Amino acid sequence: MAGHEFFEPADRKRPVADPTAAEPLAAEETRPTCDPAFQHGVVVGFDGSTSSERALAYAIGMAHRSRAGLIIVHVANRLPTTVWAGCEPPVFVDVPDHRTEVLGLELACADYLSEVPWILVERGGDICHELEEVGREYEADAIVVGSTHGLVGRMFGSVAGRLAKRAKRPVVVIP
Repeated sequence: MAGHEFFEPADRKRPVADPTAAEPLAAEETRPTCDPAFQHGVVVGFDGSTSSERALAYAIGMAHRSRAGLIIVHVANRLPTTVWAGCEPPVFVDVPDHRTEVLGLELACADYLSEVPWILVERGGDICHELEEVGREYEADAIVVGSTHGLVGRMFGSVAGRLAKRAKRPVVVIP
């Protein structure tokens, strides 16, 4: 059961509930339910980098040993419109990211993924938030990420470090 699936970005606009409605939750948009085959699976952040490839290899082994599904998450780029317009407050726009399609094709052709059922989920937004959100939706047993090396990680904090501090499920950081 190998394949990949593209979901709507998590940061899309949602309708606001009508305060005059008899049932306040009736006007809210319901999120599509996830595939039960991947409930209690392993979530892994993947962007094609060397550290994310190591994290993917570890997550494959973890999913295989626990006989669980693998949820591969690619978080697409978002840029603030203030970069172009110079306005406040910052508004984010989705930048077309064809990298997810390329990653999906590469993963579909990969022999090493034949041992476990897997899906590829695309999201847009903050990487930490989106990984935790996917973990929550699938009731994941763990989130696996690669460590960040370099100046950007030291200046702004690594994704792995921020995720480990705020996640509500185990986070495995692969060096």
